Formats: sequence, C-alpha cells, structure tokens
Amino acid sequence: MNHPGTPTFDQLRIFLTIVDTGSFAAAGRKLGRAVSVISYGIANLEAQLGVTLFDREGTRKPQLTVAGRALLGEVRTISDGIDGLRAKVKGLLDGLEAEIDLAVDVMLPSERLGKLLRAFATQFPTVQLRLHVEALGAITAMVLDRRAVIGVSGPLSAGVEGVEGMAAGSVLMVPVAAPDHPLGRMTTIAPGAGRDHIQLVLSDRSRFTEGRDFAVTSPKTWRLADLGAKHALLREGIGWGNMPLPMIEADLVAGTLVRLAMPDHSGGTYRFSGIWRRDTPPGPAASWLLDQFVALGAQDKAQDGMGDI
Repeated sequence: MNHPGTPTFDQLRIFLTIVDTGSFAAAGRKLGRAVSVISYGIANLEAQLGVTLFDREGTRKPQLTVAGRALLGEVRTISDGIDGLRAKVKGLLDGLEAEIDLAVDVMLPSERLGKLLRAFATQFPTVQLRLHVEALGAITAMVLDRRAVIGVSGPLSAGVEGVEGMAAGSVLMVPVAAPDHPLGRMTTIAPGAGRDHIQLVLSDRSRFTEGRDFAVTSPKTWRLADLGAKHALLREGIGWGNMPLPMIEADLVAGTLVRLAMPDHSGGTYRFSGIWRRDTPPGPAASWLLDQFVALGAQDKAQDGMGDI
C-alpha cells in the first residue's frame, strides 16, 4: 500500500508558481531562485507524493500530467488557507479583531445595511461578523450584556447608563393599511379613527423596554416580534400600523398598501445611533463599521413637519 509523504508549503508554492507562470524559468524569476532550485523543489515534491506532476518531455513548457491536474485544486485550497491564516495572524498582531458581533435595529433600511456590510467584507476579509437584527430596546440590551460589541439602535438607547453613541441617521415611519381596510378606504380620516381598529405593534424581545409602548394609539393591538410578519399582516388587511417608508415604498407604488392621512397620527422620524459600551471601546474593524453607519446616516434628511418617534 502506498503512503504519500507530507510536502512542505514551499514545495506547493513552487508548484503553483510554475503553473501560473508557465515555466520553471519564469517561476524562478518570480520567486527569485535559480532554475535548478525550482527543478529540485518539484522533484522532491513528486518524490514526496509518489506521482509525476509535470510532463517535461517534447515541449518547451512543462505540461501538467493527469495527476498534476487532479491535485491542482487541492494545492490552491491549501495555499489560500495559509494566506488567510497569515492575514488573520497579522491582523491580530496589529490589534484587528478576529470577530465582531453587530446588532442592528430592524428599522434600518436593508439596502443600506447590505451595501455597508459588502464594503466591510472587502475591507476586512479576515474578520468574521455575526449580525443580529433586533427591535426597540433589544439592541441596547445586547450591547450592555456584551453579546454585541457595537449596535445601531433606535432612539431607546439615548441616556442609557454605560452606553456611548453617535447619531447615525434616521428613517421616516408612516402609518399604512391595506387598500381594502376600513381606514384604507376612507377619503378623509377623522381624528381618533385609528382607535376603532386593530393596530399592529412591533414588540420588544428583550426585557429592556418591557411593558412600554411606543407610538401606540389604539386600545386594540396585535403585538408581533417580527417586522416581516407585521408587513405581511398589514398587506392582508388585518390592521393598520407604522412602517419604515423604505420597506413599503414598493407596496405604495403597487397599491398593496396605502399611506394613511391620519390627522392625529401622521408618523414621524425614527433616529438611529451607533452605540457601544463605554468600558469596551470598539477595535479597528468595529470602529470602521460605526464610522460608515454615521457617514451614510448623515445623508438622511428629516421630512418637514415630522416630529421624532
């Protein structure tokens, strides 16, 4: 039974360089070594593995054998893994975090979040990220409990002891209902009409704001812990409720939801803050994330006549 030996990373690097440059001589120039050293390295690698990797006869350029082609993908995977290991270790030595837990408010526009995290993946390829999407006080609770190193919270983080924050933009919240809902069919909505119908309310999954209501006007409420579920129930005409405008703009255009012109409940501005524990300042990658949230949020424009929620 044959038992292949264990090649060195240097031997594998020589093998890949020959494949990428097309010749032993070119590989030698790229690696700064004599052609004889390159040839010796490949000979040792072939001896270690017990297979011939290059066909050197009858051609000016070495051609991969069947075995060489079969092993090429594995060798590249090993090389990429070593490069990733080196990059991660360098980042750790430079103070870069190995991983980040980020908690964001469910009201944050998904397009903004996706754009920013795509840039983060490019900027910090060695940093693992765990994303938590929560509502209301749950973001602040996660940061306080050290389950997230940074967060993008709604206004409930303001004034919380031990939490620092920076303004990170806002989103417009508007009351909506399905077009066949009684409020959706009204041309003119009288003051107080919303109290006669079920209001769909997003609830907090944490104990941070347990028992507190925000922007609730109707005594008839259905409480949901998921904004997507609230969106679906609004479209079904079960009730009315506030939604972030970017999330339901397509519904307003398609007519699956209508914006309610309620004189006593016109909506409002929901402001975000980038937050962290005062005694645990964010590292380089987390600081970069916060700075990006703040920079993108600075472009948000509050609508005239809309107060804060």
